[in-house]
Amino acid sequence: MKFKLKSDFNPAGDQPKAIQTLSDGINANKSDQILLGVTGSGKTFTMANIIQNMNRPTLIIAHNKTLAAQLCNEFKEFFPDNAVEFFISYYDYYQPEAYIPSRDAYIEKEADINEEIERLRHSATRSLLTRRDVIIIASVSCIYGLGVPEDYLKAVIEIEVGKTYNRRQLLSKLEASQYERNDIELTAGRYRIKGDTIDIYASWDELIYRCEFFGDECEKLSILEPISLRTLAEETIVKIFPATHYVVHDYKESAIQNIRTELINQIKHFEDAEKLVEAQRIKQRTNYDLDMIQEMGYCKGIENYSRHLSQRQAGDPPGVLLDFFPDDFITFIDESHVTVPQIRGMYHGDQSRKQNLVDYGFRLPSAKDNRPLMFAEFENKIPTCIYVSATPGEYELEKTYLKDVKAGPTIDKWDHYDCAQQIIRPTGLLDPIIDVRPSKGQIDDILAEIKKRIKKEERVLITTLTKQMSEDLSDFLSQQSIKVQYLHSEISTLDRVDILHDLRTGKSDVLVGVNLLREGLDLPEVSLVIILDADKEGFLRTERSLIQTIGRAARHEEGTVILYADKLSDSMKTAIDETQRRRNIQKEHNKKHHIKPQSIRKKITDIRSEARKEVTQTLTNLETKSPKEQLKVIKVLEKQMNDAANNLEFELAAVLRDQINELKNKF
Repeated sequence: MKFKLKSDFNPAGDQPKAIQTLSDGINANKSDQILLGVTGSGKTFTMANIIQNMNRPTLIIAHNKTLAAQLCNEFKEFFPDNAVEFFISYYDYYQPEAYIPSRDAYIEKEADINEEIERLRHSATRSLLTRRDVIIIASVSCIYGLGVPEDYLKAVIEIEVGKTYNRRQLLSKLEASQYERNDIELTAGRYRIKGDTIDIYASWDELIYRCEFFGDECEKLSILEPISLRTLAEETIVKIFPATHYVVHDYKESAIQNIRTELINQIKHFEDAEKLVEAQRIKQRTNYDLDMIQEMGYCKGIENYSRHLSQRQAGDPPGVLLDFFPDDFITFIDESHVTVPQIRGMYHGDQSRKQNLVDYGFRLPSAKDNRPLMFAEFENKIPTCIYVSATPGEYELEKTYLKDVKAGPTIDKWDHYDCAQQIIRPTGLLDPIIDVRPSKGQIDDILAEIKKRIKKEERVLITTLTKQMSEDLSDFLSQQSIKVQYLHSEISTLDRVDILHDLRTGKSDVLVGVNLLREGLDLPEVSLVIILDADKEGFLRTERSLIQTIGRAARHEEGTVILYADKLSDSMKTAIDETQRRRNIQKEHNKKHHIKPQSIRKKITDIRSEARKEVTQTLTNLETKSPKEQLKVIKVLEKQMNDAANNLEFELAAVLRDQINELKNKF
């Protein structure tokens, strides 16, 4: 099936040119290109049009789960008839296994697998193996060890109406694919038997596959809705995909033997070093895991033995999500100036954590081969990549540099790169005006500027260099009767939702923060951005950081940025020049097409308040109910939590989770 983009809008501004340029580049087998898209220019829509043009499986990598979820929802709207999948790691939500020697603290990996995340991951890999009209939106978890596609496919069980099956062998195959028998409670990854009927709850979808037999012959195949058991469809053939990505096959005995050999060597290593505690620890833990693999085909933390289970050599890269894609897939790296360094740093961070586990007897050395890809390995698996950013990093610039472009009066900086510029916004909005002012007397000046914006019911963002500065400035402004809040890394995720909502609704007029005021904040009510210590060269005041922060004022027709500085740094000059260049292009376009800039209008929703209201009412109702009825209500809330997660509404799901725990403790 081909990709079919559905939208009420057509490409506008310089979107058509960007779409054509990048599509032509892919057709010409260019491995690396840049989509230079300013804030609010519709980069996502451009990406969607390229996907439709090329009609190839696509991977979109985002640097955090929140942005990934937003992108996933957008692409689901663009491509309702195609497979748009969401792939994130448990590590995006839970603390991975670790040992901290300084505190003698062993942190066990979260025991409970989030069923929703697991289902979404299985849905993604299944789509990649069964169709081509697939878009996967992933966090950097796509470079973590996942399993080998060939082994995963080998474990697929095909059942067809009219064919005969040895019942014992069929059940053994289900067990080998890690489906667990449970005749009482049927959930994802389980199966049950009632007479001649086998019900299998799919690992990749919220559906039950019912197989009805007459003797050894499959007589009927049905797909059921899990709650009501209503028949949704009847099939002639079904494929049951494994319940885990780490599948143990015929070479299980060989793998177990290799693990035992490694264990003997590691015990000897510890004993020779007179580390008897470590020797006993690794012996006990590994033998327990081996017993589980022998008997059940699985153990907790089986991924740590993936090198042996997949018959890899030491140091070989693990199987990852990228291996499930065909050879001609397209990759978009969103906010590449942030995402690429994150991908580059994953391997070393993981190895540091694993080394402690190995040194202190918690894991065998081969556990280090259950790892993210090295950056060079990642590069080799990406045939075609488009880097999407308003401020591409040095890596992207190096990969796309064109050596044969000659300087000339009509040539600007970006003509030297394999780059499509998307400067024009559909709203006609211009990049903000930039005003550089001295730091002397800046507090009084800031106060005056804030009051001007408050009179016009507009909002202000202020960025500082440190957390302490953000808190101190907030305290001062509050003393001046300014409705202000601060935002930095110590503020919890859900509290950030509240703070940003308060700013948009006018409960606060000013938000003070550090680097959290860069990528990903969509605040159309903000007309003024203030950058303190703009001339202090460093991570927070590089040209890219400054341009990204300046972009926060680009969603308002009166967008202005004030840079407080005692000198004009190189980063400031570059950022100012680039902003002015874009603004000139935008002004010329508006003049030519008679476009009047219009501020973005965006609906303000408060999912946390809605959740709190709902749960508060539930709490009140529970007080008059019996313990049995209370339990039923909590079950309903748990379903709502799972539904919210399924719809990628993670903030709502988190609120419901917290409130469910509160209800359980109370009742």
